[in-house]
Amino acid sequence: MVSLTFPDGATRDYDDGITGSELALSISKSLSKKALAISLDGELQDLADPIEKDGQIAIITRDNEEALELIRHDAAHVMAEAVQSLWPETQVTIGPVIEDGFYYDFAREEPFSLDDLEKIEAKMHEIIKKNEPFTKEYWSREKAIEHFKAKGENFKVELVEAIPEGEDLKIYKQGEWMDLCRGPHMVSTGQIGTGFKLLKLAGAYWRGDSNNPMLQRIYGTAWSSDKELKAYLNRLEEAEKRDHRRLGREMDLFHFQEEAPGSVFWHDKGWRLFQTLIAYMRRRQEENDYKEVNSPDMMDQGLWEKSGHWEKFGEHMFTTQTPDERVYCCKPMNCPGHVQIFKNGLKSYRDLPYKVAEFGKVHRYEPSGALHGMMRVRHFTQDDAHVFCTEEQITEECIHLNNLILSIYKDFGFEDVIIKFSDRPEKRVGSDEVWDKSEAALKTAVEEAGMTYKFNPGEGAFYGPKLEYVLRDAIGRDWQCGTVQVDLNLPGRLGAFFIGSDGEKAHPVMIHRAMFGSLERFCGILIEHYAGRFPLWLAPQQVAVCTIVSEAEPFAEDVMKKLKAAGLTATLDIRNEKINYKVREHSHAKVPVLFVIGKREAEEGTVSIRRLGSKDQEVVKLEDAIAALVEEATPPDMR
Repeated sequence: MVSLTFPDGATRDYDDGITGSELALSISKSLSKKALAISLDGELQDLADPIEKDGQIAIITRDNEEALELIRHDAAHVMAEAVQSLWPETQVTIGPVIEDGFYYDFAREEPFSLDDLEKIEAKMHEIIKKNEPFTKEYWSREKAIEHFKAKGENFKVELVEAIPEGEDLKIYKQGEWMDLCRGPHMVSTGQIGTGFKLLKLAGAYWRGDSNNPMLQRIYGTAWSSDKELKAYLNRLEEAEKRDHRRLGREMDLFHFQEEAPGSVFWHDKGWRLFQTLIAYMRRRQEENDYKEVNSPDMMDQGLWEKSGHWEKFGEHMFTTQTPDERVYCCKPMNCPGHVQIFKNGLKSYRDLPYKVAEFGKVHRYEPSGALHGMMRVRHFTQDDAHVFCTEEQITEECIHLNNLILSIYKDFGFEDVIIKFSDRPEKRVGSDEVWDKSEAALKTAVEEAGMTYKFNPGEGAFYGPKLEYVLRDAIGRDWQCGTVQVDLNLPGRLGAFFIGSDGEKAHPVMIHRAMFGSLERFCGILIEHYAGRFPLWLAPQQVAVCTIVSEAEPFAEDVMKKLKAAGLTATLDIRNEKINYKVREHSHAKVPVLFVIGKREAEEGTVSIRRLGSKDQEVVKLEDAIAALVEEATPPDMR
């Protein structure tokens, strides 16, 4: 007998070898019809698989979150069948499920076109309509090699040959078509439904190695219903409109060029936005007793070897060798430099917690294909900070950090925040006692803030547990930004110590903390979150003063002086253009406030105010207009 515990906590006994299908049918006929797979102890399995051990069981239907992975996996297989049905000479390689969809890589001499995607989609609908069953067979390694060689599927042969000898492998069939696959799958192709779409084409090297052949990748998405698919496609369309690279050009904020891949060329308006973020964070850090420091951009390789970064991260570091044959590394992170600052001068327990913060430029090699505007770069600025404390201070400091991070995100309009908690990995440093204390501290910090968290078991760093802060933007996308990590390793490796209350030397605990994370990336997230329509305090250009007639120019120039004296960023537009043209151009550049000045306004000392996105105008006395804007432009932490 096997003892199975259901999601509601009920436990029942069944005969050994009962399948998921039989289990669902024993509960109800309606559940049997809806069932797609089972989950045993959190692992998805085919409905046809026998259940041969006790465990936590769940019947997966279309209503379950896990169903999406199955739908997308099966859609990928159907796409591969459709491609080979249309172009039989095509070789199929690998096709995993990814976030929001799936892809498959194909080897084919002739490139696919966007028109081909429509043909493939149509063929997929045909296959799904046939409702062919998914069946599983176990083949020997030798049989699989012989089969795929006969079909000319050389990439599959390579995959099979990498499987250890004597190990059977799974072959899944849907009708006459088959593929090497770990599974699981749903019962039949018809369960995929019609909520799918092929999205784009891309190139990809076999196994991600540029020395291997270039393959053609087809990306698709699949959802539980047509309604969910439509909502996702609408989000994609909205995301395209909000793309920070496009808005960056339109708003004249920054650009990229090939001479410095993965690095931002900031224009004056973009740099103003960047500096606004730094000024805000600097104020928040000062009020929380951080000492702002700066560590060298380049340090000897030996330091990175001592810290452990060279072994773990060396392939992502930029290095240079000087004529005296010393090797230096451009810093990929600020932590070792901050330990050196802590070590400079004797510290006692009375000096702790000792908090240092830096807007540090870091450099990390990312492959060219991974670079993506400001979201994935090689050269960026971290709002990095480290809290050196005693073991007894860990909980208090983590609570304080968590509250600070959440309040900062709220100031920038992010109130929907997901927190992920990662505990000790199998390979780690430090005693279990200190790990217990560190993990408890992070949990307490989140719980005291009234927040829930997602648990990532075993995903902590080798030196300590961590919290990750994921922001949800205006169109429902998630962005991982801030982190809090408790480090039980680095201070000891680099010889940092303090004198305890007992007069003995002790290594401090080091809490790593980033709030924005990468400032460049956070700028990109803000641009897309607000679609370029920043609140006034963040807007890199707050006001455009536009004249209607030349007689208004002297008054407009006086308006500009008063705006600047009040600390507002403004530009004067006295070009000999029609006012509608000026309004349209500044609106396109996402300037939040326009002061429209004609002859009447100049005579009366007023301005006509037009807000971005509105056709309405309000005539206000100049002094009142400036006072209102000054109040509105005050950063939230200063109100």
